[in-house]
Amino acid sequence: EKRGGTPSPSPRSTEKSGKDLTRSGDANGGAGAGGNATPKGDKEKGVNVQVILRCRPLSDDETKGNTPVVISCNERRREVAATQVIANKQIDRTFAFDKVFGPSSKQKDLFEQSISPIVHEVLEGYNCTIFAYGQTGTGKTYTMEGGGTRKAKSGELPTDAGVIPRSVRQIFDILEAQCAEYSMKVTFLELYNEEITDLLAPDEPRFPVLPVPEDKNKKPIALMEDGKGGVFVRGLEEEVVYSAGEIYKILDKGSAKRRTAETLLNKQSSRSHSIFSITIHIKELTHESEEMIKIGKLNLVDLAGSENISRSGARDGRAREAGEINKSLLTLGRVINALVEHSGHVPYRDSKLTRLLRDSLGGKTKTCIIATISPSVYCLEETLSTLDYAHRAKNIRNKPEVNQKMMKSAVIKDLYSEIDRLKQEVFAAREKNGIYIPRERYLQEEAEKKAMTEKIEKLGVDLEARDKQLVELKELYDAQMLLSAELGEKLEKTQKDLEDTRHALHDLEEKYSEAKSTIKEKEFVIFNLQNSEKSLVDCAYNLRAELENAAADVSGLFSKIERKDKIEDGNRSLVQRFRSQLTQELDALHKTVSTSVMQQEDHLKEMEDDMQSFVSSKDEAAQGLKESIQNLKALHGSGITALDNLAGEIDMNSQTTFEKLNSQVQSHTSDLEKCFGVIALGADNLLNELQCSLSKQEERLAHFANKQREVCNILRH
Repeated sequence: EKRGGTPSPSPRSTEKSGKDLTRSGDANGGAGAGGNATPKGDKEKGVNVQVILRCRPLSDDETKGNTPVVISCNERRREVAATQVIANKQIDRTFAFDKVFGPSSKQKDLFEQSISPIVHEVLEGYNCTIFAYGQTGTGKTYTMEGGGTRKAKSGELPTDAGVIPRSVRQIFDILEAQCAEYSMKVTFLELYNEEITDLLAPDEPRFPVLPVPEDKNKKPIALMEDGKGGVFVRGLEEEVVYSAGEIYKILDKGSAKRRTAETLLNKQSSRSHSIFSITIHIKELTHESEEMIKIGKLNLVDLAGSENISRSGARDGRAREAGEINKSLLTLGRVINALVEHSGHVPYRDSKLTRLLRDSLGGKTKTCIIATISPSVYCLEETLSTLDYAHRAKNIRNKPEVNQKMMKSAVIKDLYSEIDRLKQEVFAAREKNGIYIPRERYLQEEAEKKAMTEKIEKLGVDLEARDKQLVELKELYDAQMLLSAELGEKLEKTQKDLEDTRHALHDLEEKYSEAKSTIKEKEFVIFNLQNSEKSLVDCAYNLRAELENAAADVSGLFSKIERKDKIEDGNRSLVQRFRSQLTQELDALHKTVSTSVMQQEDHLKEMEDDMQSFVSSKDEAAQGLKESIQNLKALHGSGITALDNLAGEIDMNSQTTFEKLNSQVQSHTSDLEKCFGVIALGADNLLNELQCSLSKQEERLAHFANKQREVCNILRH
């Protein structure tokens, strides 16, 4: 089923049909349940844009003219070397890319090695973009579309088939091998002189009365913002396809409408950019047997080639075309530079081409750039420019995300709404219940609408620029206010510092005056010190002479000290000998003293024995004396008693008897006195002998103690 739409589609239908080209708001959400989500590292850090370089072979004319080759390709090392001669010096520049295909490479090799994995990712639910970039006549259209025929006689693709037909064939082969339920729709647009044209729109009939210029056959379409950071092409036709053959027919139909022209560099040079988009809806079943729709999109872009107008021979209209092409490609180059340098502003809005490719450059789409170059020395300048741009584009990082899966019921609901809208439009057209206007007025209104749209876009750009300028001015004002506040604080601080400096200066002046007087005093002191120094110098000379004399004396003293040391050494030896002799003598003395001590101890023991025997004998004598005295006392007592008794008896006798008794008493008393005298004399003699013996013993003990002290003193020394 194909849907062509009406000449003036309603805003709802055009918005729905065109929103899938490059916008990322609706189709680039998070991955749904069961989908193949982008790895976490890709989401956070992004994925670099893949850049492939292809060098075409020399053309027949270049081969006949023996054109020098300045480009060499190393496919194994993925490097391209360009040889440039400047001031008779050869300079070789080398560029590295993800893949490199030389002049002898085949279409099949390029597709299988670089493009086939991207097609698989489209079927996994990603949005992918492949576009060719390079100078005119380097094989961009050939790489993307191939030769003149889409299909060989046997039904297989021809060997020169390009990226687009091979991608289409692979998509259908994979879907049929998986026995998947799917639907597919395609769009094909052209960007010419900053105007978007739908290459699948039906041709409008020409009226003989009002001839329409050739460029008016293709109705320009507006590029609109979707309010979510993306863009969509309003009024773009979508063709539902069911086989690769239908897509080949659509490609032939759209390619025939593309603007081409012959230049000196290319016999069939594309004068416009083209974008062929394939949107695929694939039904899947979740683990809960719920039907989900997976959406993948492949954008295949064939850019017009940059060209040097003086070399391509473009004139008048062709020169204006070349100027618009170069302008859009320069804007693309500025966008690439801004993305690589991480600039705060990326000039997407400066060209419709960059607006269409916005999601492919720094967005959520997986992008592959095929840079095509020429090996000819005459194209070296453009070749180096292409190599520089392609090498810079390698550093662009996209953040691809799997498209959000949709429930089948939601898709069916949207389709029912679309069918109802189309029925209402068909009914209005059949009953002529709508609004009909003449063609001239319609064209006039379309031109006014286009002018108004461009004006609105221009005003939007101006508004955005003014908003940006306002934000910058506000930031500048805030910065100035902050700067003013900081300067005010600095001024207060500076004034305070100035006041402190003044006080410090006053203090310094006072200190200066004090220092000046101090310096004068010091100068006087220095003068005196100089005089003293002179006198000290004289004294120093004198001291020097004295020191010389002292040195001589010291040398003599040292010699004396040496002699003294020799004498002391001799004395030490004598002392050693004396010490040894003294030690021997002391040992002998010790032995003698020890023997003497032993002898003294023996003598003391003998004396103690003698004393004990003497004392015991004297004790016995004293005991005998005491007993004699007691006997005498008893005898005296008995005599007295007898006398008393006798006296009593005598008292009773006569006086004569008393006289006799008195004479007897006197005789007894004289006897007693004599006896007592003898006894007292014996006792005195005994006491004298004891005292003499004790005094002798004391003398002997004192003499022995003195000897012992002398021996001890000798032993100590």
